[in-house]
Amino acid sequence: MKRNTIKYEKLVRDKIPEIIESSGKKAIVEVLNAQKYQKYLNIKLKEEMQEYQESDSVEELADLVEVIYALLDYKGVTLEQFEKIRYDKFVQRGGFRKRLLLKEVEE
Repeated sequence: MKRNTIKYEKLVRDKIPEIIESSGKKAIVEVLNAQKYQKYLNIKLKEEMQEYQESDSVEELADLVEVIYALLDYKGVTLEQFEKIRYDKFVQRGGFRKRLLLKEVEE
């Protein structure tokens, strides 16, 4: 009897293969090299951003942050280093709390 196969070719969280297999299915995975890993993280970042924009869901924001954390780890940047970069930029340029929309700049 032939099994029904669904192809995904997408980066998934670490426990997803176990979850799939616990349901009686077989997960075929590939461990990515560094170059492919960065490529698929960037694809995942876009995917999670789109899912957040469509759903406006805090859970999707959490997925987005998880991908950002993975990218930082890949780049060898600690959360402390990243937070310092973010904070320094905040001090220099501000945040987005005032809800300002720049309409025009006159010369």
